[in-house]
Amino acid sequence: MFARILWVFLFALFISPAFAVAKDRSGEVELSVTIAAPDDSKDVRVWIPYPVSNNEQDISNVRISGNFTQSGVYGEKETGNLALYAEWTTPTKDRAITLTFDATARELIKRDFPAVEPAIPVEINEYLKSTAFIPTDGKVKEIALSVTNSKQKISEKARAVYQWVIENTVRDPDVKGCGTGEVEKVIAKKGGKCADISSVFVSVARAAGVPAREVFGLRLGKKDDEDMTGGHHCWAEFYVPGYGWVPADAADVRKAMLVDKLDLKGAQDKIDYYFGGVDPYRIALARGGRGYYLNPRQNDGPLNYFMYPYAEVNGKSLEWLAAQTDLKFKVKFKAH
Repeated sequence: MFARILWVFLFALFISPAFAVAKDRSGEVELSVTIAAPDDSKDVRVWIPYPVSNNEQDISNVRISGNFTQSGVYGEKETGNLALYAEWTTPTKDRAITLTFDATARELIKRDFPAVEPAIPVEINEYLKSTAFIPTDGKVKEIALSVTNSKQKISEKARAVYQWVIENTVRDPDVKGCGTGEVEKVIAKKGGKCADISSVFVSVARAAGVPAREVFGLRLGKKDDEDMTGGHHCWAEFYVPGYGWVPADAADVRKAMLVDKLDLKGAQDKIDYYFGGVDPYRIALARGGRGYYLNPRQNDGPLNYFMYPYAEVNGKSLEWLAAQTDLKFKVKFKAH
């Protein structure tokens, strides 16, 4: 009898998809930031996205080092995102800070949507709102109505929007960093990077009545020892009532299509995978939040989005989109 039970268990474990072992990726991430400022400056500040553990990732063994005057980890009230904040209030020749942590990311597959969707919870309604960075009127509304007019369920509308975004955008390798996520410009140009394409998805989804938000993250290396300085990545999530948040990464589909020279038919496996699925080679740094005020509050106006380190010298922001001028950063990954 024991042998029979053992055989059934092993069959389910290795054969049945329901018992498939989730993939994960673990390693050490080291993010080093240096800031160029006049040696006599007494007002130099930096904010670095600070990842946290959740159902999709484990963050542990966090270490912070540098020659800053003081530092701390602070939460932003509206989104709950955290930032490592540091400041230099005395003259210093070189200003540097390093955030190091261990990370385990898990593959996420969420496609078993409920047959009946209840009403959208009140606390989720904010992810339907139109903002300066996420418009839901004009051309965006027109697109949303045209692609979802025959759909009833939120999960069905989200899939229709996702498909439209893939078919009507391309990855533009000449865009700086991850892009600025200016939705109307991206729609008109039909091209951009991950923040651009994900922002289009979020805008059109919201206009169609689908709660949605961006996820700002960082890729983990596929090699055992890898420079991930260019590894920041943005994707999207939509909310299905009675089920929860679901990932959608049209931008990675378009990247694969560019790199592997795929047409829509050749990319179908990736199209299917990245709707409701994300690979284990990424961690989330922040969710939602555009036109962003950090904590402590920055002086030089709202921040478009918070994924890269952000710094100010004497109240003026340094170039932050992929930086590498007066604000420089390096990201290293070592597999466990």
